Amino acid sequence: MNFLKTLFWIVLSAVVVLFSINNWLPVTVSLWGGLEADVKKPIFALFFFLLGFVPTIVYYRTKAWRLSKRLNTVARELADERGMKKFRAPEPAGGEPAPTGDELTLDTPAPDGQRP
Repeated sequence: MNFLKTLFWIVLSAVVVLFSINNWLPVTVSLWGGLEADVKKPIFALFFFLLGFVPTIVYYRTKAWRLSKRLNTVARELADERGMKKFRAPEPAGGEPAPTGDELTLDTPAPDGQRP
């Protein structure tokens, strides 16, 4: 797959270079107030490409960043819920530890003898 990506970028670079060499002509751009600017055609094309590309990539990167933040928040909340699902019964006041294997879960009710 890396070979195909490398090949794609090499072909794209060759096309851009050939376009630039064959179209290295000045273009006169009329600005406000009778002002004119002579700009080379490939630079002119690159400017307008970036004018459309940069805001779009900023928008989509921001959207992806927001979604990743929301996903991280939901993952943290899910981990908290999973952590709260199992808990141990409190130790008796006499200082004796509760017998092992006496785990309660929220899915199963406590036996009748332990209800408050």
